Amino acid sequence: MSLFSDNVIPGNHGKIFGTNAIEETDLMDIKKSLLEMDGIKNVVVNTTIFPREFTVYTTKIMSVSAIEKKVKSIGFHAIPQ
Repeated sequence: MSLFSDNVIPGNHGKIFGTNAIEETDLMDIKKSLLEMDGIKNVVVNTTIFPREFTVYTTKIMSVSAIEKKVKSIGFHAIPQ
């Protein structure tokens, strides 16, 4: 438990999450849902690998658990890498 493992820190690196979403539409739903959160400036989805991953970039410190809950609310999982 540390600042870096429990939070997404603003900057150029972001935080990578794995997900069980496979379809392009599902991944776009995750992106759209996360961009609605205050403090998230960009979400980049990587569809070239399996399991799918997305990187979250923020403008302020965001808890990983808040991101996990937001993704879970639309029916998928987000596992921090």
